[in-house]
Amino acid sequence: MKLRKLAVLSLTVAVALVFSGCTKEQTAEEKGTAASEKSSVSPETVSKSDKSGVTLSFMASQDWIQDAEIDLSKKFTEETGIKVDYQIIPSDQYVNLLMTKLNTGECTDIFGAQSGKFDIKDQINVEKNAVDLSGTKWSSQVEPLVADELSVDGTLYGQPIQDVSSVWAIGYNKQIFKKLNLEIPTDYQSFTQVCDAMAAQGIIPIYECVSDGWHHTLWLPETGVQAETVEPGIVERWNNNEVPFAGNTTLETILNQINDMISKGYWGEDYMSNTYADSAKNIASGKYAMTIANQGFGVEVNKVNPEIAVDDIGYFVIPLADNQTLNVNPAGPARFVFSGSKHAAEAQQYLEFLAREENLTYLTENVGKFNKLPFENAPSMYTETIQDFYNRYDKKGTVLQTAVKYVNPQWSEIGANLSAMIVGEMAPEEVLTSIDEVRAQQAKAASDPAWK
Repeated sequence: MKLRKLAVLSLTVAVALVFSGCTKEQTAEEKGTAASEKSSVSPETVSKSDKSGVTLSFMASQDWIQDAEIDLSKKFTEETGIKVDYQIIPSDQYVNLLMTKLNTGECTDIFGAQSGKFDIKDQINVEKNAVDLSGTKWSSQVEPLVADELSVDGTLYGQPIQDVSSVWAIGYNKQIFKKLNLEIPTDYQSFTQVCDAMAAQGIIPIYECVSDGWHHTLWLPETGVQAETVEPGIVERWNNNEVPFAGNTTLETILNQINDMISKGYWGEDYMSNTYADSAKNIASGKYAMTIANQGFGVEVNKVNPEIAVDDIGYFVIPLADNQTLNVNPAGPARFVFSGSKHAAEAQQYLEFLAREENLTYLTENVGKFNKLPFENAPSMYTETIQDFYNRYDKKGTVLQTAVKYVNPQWSEIGANLSAMIVGEMAPEEVLTSIDEVRAQQAKAASDPAWK
């Protein structure tokens, strides 16, 4: 019952965020379209006069669409006459709603989904549900590793939305570290020593926000790169269904240390109701010292509190299970054109517009967490602090949600189970067993031979 109440709270907060942060376009009703054959119409063949009155529907999860993109969509409308209706869905509802719409053939003209070559084939079925984007002008500009996660058998189906060069790491206030004479931790023990020193000065060590349903999930799959470091080949064995997640020492250690952080008060008292949207504000206030963030977080904090310079926010890898492997992820939120859309040509033209160099520059300069969008023609804005962070770690590993089959599609379920674990309603080993069970279900649905 307690967890059910927490879920209701999470939904209430998420919905409030959606409607407080969206424009009027975001609250418009969805214009669903019946499924039909894939459009072969080139976006260049549609003149502005033909587009007059066309409104593209674009469904995405919260936090995927930035204000800067909405600004660009207005410029796109001025240029073409085509409007874009953003339909922003709370993250804990998004995957289920998207799959329902795709399965019924009534999806929006453009839909957002996480990339990942396993997931877009087996879960989203892009070969049926999405338009082939390989022939677009911008397709050759997508960075190869990122394009690979958006392709099936060499055919590109999606366009990346966000900067995937950034990693989810511990963003920390350098001013606090300097004041308390603290060093960057290199294992879990030194991390707890840093947290204890902060707590002794009345500073809450870590800002966490369980209510959003997704952020607290990061602790497990992002740090899970350590499993491959400890046991080389484990990822391949997981993908071949040779061993389960349950019983893996590294993953169990991570989950136990999450509980340990909470029991020691490192997340404070409000972690269940905190929201991701307030992360920068809380770090900028000095009340909290650290949070899991991307490398654009310093810009966001500086906007809230100019007395904290952009480079006053530093970064180090999440050191649970003594991890010191940089957790990279060439996958991330992406735009797909629905194959059943009546406006597939216009939708492709919108993607073409966003991929122009001047518009990639606008997005990079106006979204704090964007440093380098994954296009060859996008600018780089790495600061010395960010470059030093990347240079600090010699070993890199791909995060579990991308490297291992059938993990990313159950992100919301993993988040719910972690919430249950946090409040004592599930044990760490039960969380891992649940992941195994859902992976098996998804593998069988995909007719994966490794699960037969």
